[in-house]
Amino acid sequence: MCEILANDKTRTTALHPQSDGMVEMFNRTILNSLSLLVSSNQQGWDKKLPFFLLAYRSAVHETTGYSQSQMLFGRDLRLPADLLYNPPPDAPLAPEENIEKLQAGMEGMHHLARERINMASEKMKTRYDGRATGHDFREGDKVWLRNPKHRKGLSPKLQTNSDGPYSPKKTE
Repeated sequence: MCEILANDKTRTTALHPQSDGMVEMFNRTILNSLSLLVSSNQQGWDKKLPFFLLAYRSAVHETTGYSQSQMLFGRDLRLPADLLYNPPPDAPLAPEENIEKLQAGMEGMHHLARERINMASEKMKTRYDGRATGHDFREGDKVWLRNPKHRKGLSPKLQTNSDGPYSPKKTE
């Protein structure tokens, strides 16, 4: 199925959820937005979720310059306010014309979105590379190994997140 849809299937290893980055970021966005909507009582968040999703899917993305609905359907979503103040046109296009217009518009939109995503990726890489530091460990140095896994039955707040010190060995 992934091959047919041209999707890359990834797996997440324990304690290394880097491939979950987009999902975790979106979950944080949902939580931040819902926390503003439900305020202190935290009741009814499930009723407000569809309204948040409608707003999110119709909002223009900073990187691509298009909304999710434009990227997926080739047009903006019809929001309740649009139906009140901007009624749909009376004469719809013929199916062939509609397909041609939609296909041309989506090809151009996806091409431009890919360019913008690549530019944003380059900017992020440049910022990351500027802060990243290399590790030059030598034999005999003392290092600590990060191990966030906690022992059951003990308070995680009182356990260390690292083991060591260890001395690196030269590998061949």
